[in-house]
Amino acid sequence: MTTDTTEQTDAGGGIAADRTVSDPDYDDAFDAVVVGAGLAGSAAALTMASASLDVLVVERGTSPGAKNVFGGVLYTPTIRELVDVEDAPLERYVGEKRFGVLTEDDETAVSIQPGAWRDDPHNDSYTVLRGDFDEWFAEQAVEAGATLVTETTVTGLLRDDDGTVVGVETDRPDGTLRAPMVVLAEGGNSLVSEGADLKERPERGDVAVAVKEVLEFPDADDAIEQRFRLTGDGGAAYHYFGDGAVGDAFGGAFIYTNDDTLSVGLAYRIDDAVTTQPNPAETLDHFKSHPAVAPLVRGGRTVEYAAKTIPEGGAEAVPDLVHDGAVVVGDAAGLVLNNGVHLEGTNMAVESGYYAGLAVADAVASGRTKAHALADYPRSLESSFVVKNLEHYEWLLNAVEDDRDLLFSELPRAVADAGAEYFRVDHAPKHDHAANAKSRLFETVGGWRGAAKLAWRYRKVIS
Repeated sequence: MTTDTTEQTDAGGGIAADRTVSDPDYDDAFDAVVVGAGLAGSAAALTMASASLDVLVVERGTSPGAKNVFGGVLYTPTIRELVDVEDAPLERYVGEKRFGVLTEDDETAVSIQPGAWRDDPHNDSYTVLRGDFDEWFAEQAVEAGATLVTETTVTGLLRDDDGTVVGVETDRPDGTLRAPMVVLAEGGNSLVSEGADLKERPERGDVAVAVKEVLEFPDADDAIEQRFRLTGDGGAAYHYFGDGAVGDAFGGAFIYTNDDTLSVGLAYRIDDAVTTQPNPAETLDHFKSHPAVAPLVRGGRTVEYAAKTIPEGGAEAVPDLVHDGAVVVGDAAGLVLNNGVHLEGTNMAVESGYYAGLAVADAVASGRTKAHALADYPRSLESSFVVKNLEHYEWLLNAVEDDRDLLFSELPRAVADAGAEYFRVDHAPKHDHAANAKSRLFETVGGWRGAAKLAWRYRKVIS
């Protein structure tokens, strides 16, 4: 197997010192192979390399992050504990979160800007560009002792006679690579894991399709600061729901401010992409033309366009995380929380990679690679915020799906109408306008009884 990357020499002159770029011998040369150099893979590689394991990271892109897509906000609590983020390529910290519900013509929104978010570490929430950040994060794993190979695709897993995973197959000539442990960090489109029967192909209703553009403003250097009222390194995360965001689909849209670009995109269920809302690219164009959105993106030139799938099955869709000789991490394990209020996945990916790395390091040190030797990984994850959050909000997506017409179509129109009525200026007394606004809202939710039922149904969002 050949490689275009620079090989790393370990400080002790061990295995890594015997490999060369021109004639690498990778078979049985590593303690672990990581499939994918995204956030989960690099976190696992960094953790294992820091524990003195010889680790090979195999990335199919030309560089880490070249194939990775996400909305745009990175959550950094565990990253900050693993590495010094002072020199990380962060765009802006998130100083404002805004949630808007769009009808075809209206917006009703709420914004929060806690003063504490302006102070370091800024709620550990930053906008980033994955191509830049993932490459930097992978470099941290390399500096810790891992070896990175790019432009190489893992095509399958190797097994011994009893079914234990003992390495990977790649698309390189003589690309068979044996190793005691394999970490599968291949993302949501996890063909290797599925092909090896380590996880089932997800149900269509448990997957969302996402499209995203990165926009620059060549004719207005201060367009982002002016339009989003930004100062210094502060940024904003705008989230949108309703007919005006994603049409007749179950999902949402977003705008995130980078240093000098905007990340603009949306995501919704694949079920809707093949039925009621079949063209995500046209849906994105329609969202960008909404009266509340168009002024924010006016004059923007698209410099990047990407699409991906997002696992949204929740805790019940998480596959077995450990197998004889292998572990599954990050998006490949379905570790994404997207309930409309909390949109998280990057922190879950890093957390899973970290715990998996610790478990693999312990297993390799003890000379054991069976699933039971890796049990600390799922056990640690279940005790962490990752699984607890997935389990706590398991009910929410089902509830929202059942109420989707009310929440994303009927109620937004009613709120917009009620707001316009309440603040109407004419010859009628304010009391009449307030009564009319209240009637419009209660008519939509089914009176006091309907409002009480709705509040009770979603009480756990804040509990």
